Amino acid sequence: MQYFKRAFSYVWPQWHRIVAIVVSVAIISVMFTMTIATVIPLLTVMMGSEGLHGWADRKIAQNRYDIKFYVPDTIDITESGSAATFKLEITDIDDDSVFAETADKEGLKEGQWIVGVGDLLIGESVDKISSTELLSQLVTVPKGESITVQYRSIVENEIVLNEIQLRAPPSAWYSPTAQSIMQLLPRQQSKEDKRNAVVFIIILLLVATLVRCFFRFVQNYLANKIVSISMANLRNDMFSHVIDMEVGYFVSEGSTDTVSRLIRDTDSVGQGIKILLGKTLREPAKAIVMLICAFNLSPAMTLIFLCGAPLTFVSIARLGKKIRRATKRSLQNWSKMLGKLDETVSSLKVVKVYNRQESEKQQYAGINKSLLRQVLKIAKINAATGPTMEVMGMIAGSVGLVFGAHWVYKGNMQPAEFFTILILLGSIAESLRKVSDVWNKIQQSNAGAERVYDVMDKEVEFEQDNPVELPPIKNAIEFKNISFTYPKSDREVLSNVNLSVKAGSRIALVGPNGSGKTTMASLLPRYYDPNSGQINFDGVDIKTATLASLREQISVVTQQVVTFNDTVAANIGYGKKDATKEEIIAAAKRSYVHEFIEPLPEGYDTIIGQNGSGFSGGQLQRIAIARAILKDPSILIFDEATSQIDADSEAKIHTAIEDFMQTRTSIVIAHRFSTIIKADSIVVLRDGQIDAQGTHQELIESCELYKSLYETQLIKD
Repeated sequence: MQYFKRAFSYVWPQWHRIVAIVVSVAIISVMFTMTIATVIPLLTVMMGSEGLHGWADRKIAQNRYDIKFYVPDTIDITESGSAATFKLEITDIDDDSVFAETADKEGLKEGQWIVGVGDLLIGESVDKISSTELLSQLVTVPKGESITVQYRSIVENEIVLNEIQLRAPPSAWYSPTAQSIMQLLPRQQSKEDKRNAVVFIIILLLVATLVRCFFRFVQNYLANKIVSISMANLRNDMFSHVIDMEVGYFVSEGSTDTVSRLIRDTDSVGQGIKILLGKTLREPAKAIVMLICAFNLSPAMTLIFLCGAPLTFVSIARLGKKIRRATKRSLQNWSKMLGKLDETVSSLKVVKVYNRQESEKQQYAGINKSLLRQVLKIAKINAATGPTMEVMGMIAGSVGLVFGAHWVYKGNMQPAEFFTILILLGSIAESLRKVSDVWNKIQQSNAGAERVYDVMDKEVEFEQDNPVELPPIKNAIEFKNISFTYPKSDREVLSNVNLSVKAGSRIALVGPNGSGKTTMASLLPRYYDPNSGQINFDGVDIKTATLASLREQISVVTQQVVTFNDTVAANIGYGKKDATKEEIIAAAKRSYVHEFIEPLPEGYDTIIGQNGSGFSGGQLQRIAIARAILKDPSILIFDEATSQIDADSEAKIHTAIEDFMQTRTSIVIAHRFSTIIKADSIVVLRDGQIDAQGTHQELIESCELYKSLYETQLIKD
């Protein structure tokens, strides 16, 4: 979970929204529990004998005096007759109650009946008082005042009337405000009064529902807002980190995997956070409040229900471990699929001309099948989680309900309370069922976060502490004892290379494929750092300089022309920040771009499509040269690749580049004799080492490799 936890660094800055969510969840939980709790007064009014006032008074009296009372329900009245309505039975006296000692001394105990309280006492003129009136007297006694309580006990098979003085405790349970609110409802038990009481309860239920739904909206919206902002910031930071990473990482790992992590895996992390701020907060909070309510009604029944919790948590933890492994594999397969799609679509012409459609379909089907296997495994675990929770909850709940039913028939629990606990425990089980897949989802998000932070933890391009600003080169570039091996490769591409390039001169690099020409050029802008040796600009090791000051001096025109899905002006202006339109046009004219851009309907605002669509290879090459010209660098690296363009474009490219190379230090990876013959020095590479160096005439006479290259590859003009 360490990776998923790290993602919360993007959540905490929005703490004020988190507080609002927590407050909303608390209100939702209370309102939801209150909605269920209305079952008690509703059943009491519609089915019970004590009425809404009697029920409220009994609950207040129980909490105020720590004495539990039983008022006969309709079933008891049917069995015992109307006299049962005058029975207020004591079912329990809390041992820690302030009355426990007095009650024990006076003989007040469980099973006895209270028949008179305060101003309502049994006497010659009064032989019975209703239980609701007795309860009303108990709850309206001011704090600290004494009250007379009459109760009947059986002594030697005779019913004896006793009296005891109870002092009303100075507790908060006496509330004149609550009493005033209750007075809004009539105490009579006529059909009209009961109907009014039911309407009152339903209105309260409606208000509670409206409040709950409003705060449900607040919670969901804020949760989505937090996740959206957090993931946008995470993607920004990840993209910024990726941009600053070493090029070698993408050479060895590929780009599609990184794209998949940037998009799909961050989305997986966001889904996990959304679940945590959503139902993971709401449902357990509802369950806790309902649990407190159920515990208050029947601690024993609630504890029995909770006995199934440990086994449930163990089962969920085991399923979570399995789903995390399956999710990690599925994300890897998604990355492979994305890579295969990108590779196939971008190479579709080659696929078709070589009739390899079936082969590509089979490869894609293999990746898709592997992904499907992991997705189904995840689905299987998710599908098993809910039923597992439901079965365990039902077992625990059934045992609790058996005991509860027994207590109802013994008279230790009101039927309305039993049904309410039944609904509460069922709702608790439903809330827990809703979050049964949360651990699985979190594990899935953790797998995504692990892949995200695997990239975020990669080292960026090295820049030493307090690097120097590299001034424009004046004397020479020196390669000293350079050796280099590409990441994840055992073959040394360059081995102990030494070369000095005089400032303002032109050096041509030639050699067989794989001899190290492009690698030498790639070391100059520090796309890679050599395994050993150093490259000096005027005696300064480029590793000690800032990357910005080093690369500010260099322009690169490669074999693979790179353009962006933007306007022609933006692509040319990419070479210089804040370039003016006049500067862009001037660079375009020098590279012969202006001649084919100006006639276009949108001119320099014409969009270059993805992968350079809409323009020929020669036109794109000239746009890339215009970009380099606009930057006006002191060093030019030019990988001359003109074999796939028409003669007119090739001639114009050579003219543009020849003009641009004047007075600049130029390193040319040569493919044409015309470029080589004009070089100040030609460097011949073989197997990562310098085989020979000199002018064209010198090498023709002294270097067999160069002579062979010249005769077979270079002389194509």
